[in-house]
Amino acid sequence: MELKLRYDKPAPNTEEGWERYSMPIGNSHMGGNVFGIVKRERIQITENSTENPGHLGGLNSFADLYFHFPHEDESVRNYERGLDIGRALAYVRYDAGDVSVEREYFASYPDRTVAGKIRTSAPVTLTAEVKIPFLTEEEGREKRGEVTAEGNTITMTGIMCAYRVRFAAQLTVRTNGTVTAENGCLTIADATETDFTFCGATNYELRPEVFTEPDNHKKLRDFDPLPLAESITAAAQAYSYDDLRVRHIEDHSALFGRVSLEFGETEVPDLMTDKLLENYSAGEQSRYLEVLYFQFGRYLLIASSRPGCLPANLQGVWNCHDRSPWGSGYWHNINVQMNYWPAFVTGLGETFDAYLKFYLAFLPQAEKFASEYIRNTVPENASDVPGECGWTIGTGSYAYMISGPGGHSGPGTGGLTSKLFWEYYAFTGDKNVLRNITYPALLAMAKFLCKVVRDYDGKYLSVFSASPEQILSNQWGQYVQYYHTVGCAFDQQMIWENAADLLKCVELLGEDTLPEEDLPVIRKVREQIGRYDPVQVGWSGQIKEYREEHFYGEIGEFRHRHISQLVGLYPGTSISGETPAWLDAAKRSLDLRSDESTGWALAHRLNTWARTGDGNRAHKLYANLLGQRTLPNLWDTHPPFQIDGNFGGASGVAEMLIQSHETYIRPLPSLPDAWADGSYTGLAARGGFTIDAAWKNGCAETITVHSVSGGECRIEYPGIADGVLPMEAAVIDRDHIVIPTESGRSYTISAIPAQPKKPVPTELHANRSGVLTWTFGEAVDIWRAADSSPVYEKIAQNVADNIYTDVTRTFDRAETVTYKITRADAGSSSAPGACVTLNHSTEIERMRYRYWVRQVNMPCGGAKIPDYLGE
Repeated sequence: MELKLRYDKPAPNTEEGWERYSMPIGNSHMGGNVFGIVKRERIQITENSTENPGHLGGLNSFADLYFHFPHEDESVRNYERGLDIGRALAYVRYDAGDVSVEREYFASYPDRTVAGKIRTSAPVTLTAEVKIPFLTEEEGREKRGEVTAEGNTITMTGIMCAYRVRFAAQLTVRTNGTVTAENGCLTIADATETDFTFCGATNYELRPEVFTEPDNHKKLRDFDPLPLAESITAAAQAYSYDDLRVRHIEDHSALFGRVSLEFGETEVPDLMTDKLLENYSAGEQSRYLEVLYFQFGRYLLIASSRPGCLPANLQGVWNCHDRSPWGSGYWHNINVQMNYWPAFVTGLGETFDAYLKFYLAFLPQAEKFASEYIRNTVPENASDVPGECGWTIGTGSYAYMISGPGGHSGPGTGGLTSKLFWEYYAFTGDKNVLRNITYPALLAMAKFLCKVVRDYDGKYLSVFSASPEQILSNQWGQYVQYYHTVGCAFDQQMIWENAADLLKCVELLGEDTLPEEDLPVIRKVREQIGRYDPVQVGWSGQIKEYREEHFYGEIGEFRHRHISQLVGLYPGTSISGETPAWLDAAKRSLDLRSDESTGWALAHRLNTWARTGDGNRAHKLYANLLGQRTLPNLWDTHPPFQIDGNFGGASGVAEMLIQSHETYIRPLPSLPDAWADGSYTGLAARGGFTIDAAWKNGCAETITVHSVSGGECRIEYPGIADGVLPMEAAVIDRDHIVIPTESGRSYTISAIPAQPKKPVPTELHANRSGVLTWTFGEAVDIWRAADSSPVYEKIAQNVADNIYTDVTRTFDRAETVTYKITRADAGSSSAPGACVTLNHSTEIERMRYRYWVRQVNMPCGGAKIPDYLGE
């Protein structure tokens, strides 16, 4: 299926036009934004090391390429521009008078160049120029440069003084016309074909000194990058344009083509992309657009995160600004991690290498921050032995500096980051990755996290703790006060996740193979992990964000964009189908947090709803992300543009289609009614497998397993054992099979019988006398969980009277009790059903809560208080 973004008019030559309408291309070394302007084409170029310190604006635009044409807008007919994401080619086509014009652009990773070709049906004269944006003598952020032209080449050189970043680039043209260089421009006369390459370089080197050197003027070695830019140019110019194009397409397609997806709508709509999106926002959903957005997220990751480059930042590798939003940094309290959520599951593991190298470079500084943090926060655990405090990372980080935890985010940012390294191994199954990357990263993080906790009444709790960006009250004028506490859910869950993942590493490697000096940390983790208490259930039946809260939202912003108390659900695993009572409490929290938020925050909600198995709710979040927080060029908006929503959206779709974080791989775990028919190939599962699936009327017809590294492939799907199985498959029960696989082989399950969907209970009421009532036409099982138990106990089965009295009086001995009813034939408390939570709150406590929530959320437009408070 052809995957294209298409538009019938140019992007306006403004910052808004860049953000909303320009077409992004990228090779990770550089990003380009194509405007498609008729008379004065603009390609804005970003290079991620041309940066000022964050307080001075952060990332700065690198260059603007302009091509002047003798065409007036009013003479143009048949205009179309587009972006073919399958081949990573941008194009512009139009007729101007009697002349037909075709322009094509791409950003080649193998040849490290932005390249393009201009074809016209009759000879024309055009001018090429390069401009260095935002030159300034402003103290502290001086930026100087010059542009010269000679022969067929424009050369730009300059320096950004804050970090002493030297930069250089060359635009070189080839044409069947004539070229004249004058005043820093090239005039191409009487040409029907002109192609160009634009290659750049800086003196930035990704090495530890960039982060450890305190003097900004000494972070970089002082050398001229022009010879490097010239050598890249010469290498690119050694190929014809057609050869450059072929090399680029082969490189991009080798990654992009690993995954295919369709949702039953294979015909490309005859509508421009902005119109498709406008219709979608108005309720006219397009399955093609949903596939396009998913694949666009993969396209952006390939374009902005390749080996040998800086990783994708908050805006990927695209920025037109003098002072970029949030400095285009690497925010570690969710955003940079979200950038890499789709990397492994959507077949783009190579893109993670850029972040891995970034981590290895900042690691020495991260170790220093860990020692400082422990000394200042938990001094009794301090150590002067180098490396004994492990490493840590805070939220605000850039290409030249990182930070430690504090302010609005606790030490859980470290565990949230180390989770990426576990996933690196989990998806690849590569023991070299496990031993040399994953295990050392998790072990060193455990050294730090074991020291940030104290024993409080038998629980090991983070001494300083903050749920990212959550506030004590709310915004009154310009004042925001972040809420600091002990042992909030974000920190406890990520401390637990790192510990659990480390212990899995130890088991896989064999403890007897590990260095003796590692064993004390491992023993400490084993001692502590059972007392991290990562999940607590509150009076509203919610996962508590803070241990000291009772009702949901009584601390902080009710509809806060972050859902930090649910990182154990996604990207973590502490909340899962194996902890069904916690999973139901997570759903309650998601309901109360709402389905409305900023772009990236909707993407996180999408991933969490996918993990719950509620496909229709997950699809609603996906629809909100597309319909409410997507710009006409399909970039995500916070607002403004922030790329993690694109990446989180892609991972969320994958999470709806394949899950592998529990014991079994689960194809189609959260398939919505809207995607009744479809297929995919190439999505990855943990353990070193890729999965293909095809389905009709919401039921799988075939599931194919491709084994990358061999080993057991455990699959869960309703009725799978009744299908046609590979001869190697062992049946566990009707819904579970195990295939012993060999590396390089594929295994197909076919003729899986359709499992009709059955109605489930949706409403349940309870009172403090233990009387439960519901409305459901079939028999149910009844389950109960007291306080923060992760699992339910069955207290009654096959009840058909729509009323039941719990006579055991568990409620008298517990702070909260949650009841759940499921279909009697479901057989498990993890099945869908209806829940209700009882608490001991008084009428005055409930009334105070209502007033408090209204008051603290007033500046944000208020928040609807739930009708049911568990009284």
